[in-house]
Amino acid sequence: MECVFGFEGDGFVLLATDTSAVQSIVVQKTTEDKIMILDSHKLMALTGESGDRVQFSEYIQKNVLLYQFRNGIPLSTAAAANFTRGELAQALRKSPYMVNMMIGGFDKDTGPSLYFLDYIATLHKVEKGALGYGAYFILSLLDKYYHKDLSLSSALDLAYKCIAEVRSRLVVSPPNFVIKIVDKDGARELEWRKTVEDIAAIPAE
Repeated sequence: MECVFGFEGDGFVLLATDTSAVQSIVVQKTTEDKIMILDSHKLMALTGESGDRVQFSEYIQKNVLLYQFRNGIPLSTAAAANFTRGELAQALRKSPYMVNMMIGGFDKDTGPSLYFLDYIATLHKVEKGALGYGAYFILSLLDKYYHKDLSLSSALDLAYKCIAEVRSRLVVSPPNFVIKIVDKDGARELEWRKTVEDIAAIPAE
């Protein structure tokens, strides 16, 4: 029951994901951060198989940083999104990664931008979007309340509405969410919305 959503605001992109690591009917942890900081001004929020999600996001992050080290300039958000799309498309014909993602970034020349990318390498530039089972409810809320000139406080209020809707509507709803933002000051974590804490493992006697 994974959930990823994001949208552009006035000079920023906000991304949020649930933080549950699930295997079959077992919740393994509720503190899994599914939003990767690609570089100082880019974020990637992912949903999908745990192994594919971690391996693919780390591969993209390292290659984005490698490009910057080799060339002395970072990739733009559009270039990073298209590079990611190319790698996903290439893997699709060999050993596909079962991941869907949203990539957000901030560029000095173009400002904030957000990209939607699914597991079959379909790339779209969007202003708002959602992935996973929570998207069935979040997209309707975004259609009603979203506008591009959202302030940060208004964007957070909208994110809280989306999280509350997912928690109340899904049969098996994720309890915790992480929210991150990228703007002219860089990519960073804003907050965790928690309703449960993981129980520490009982030590063996």
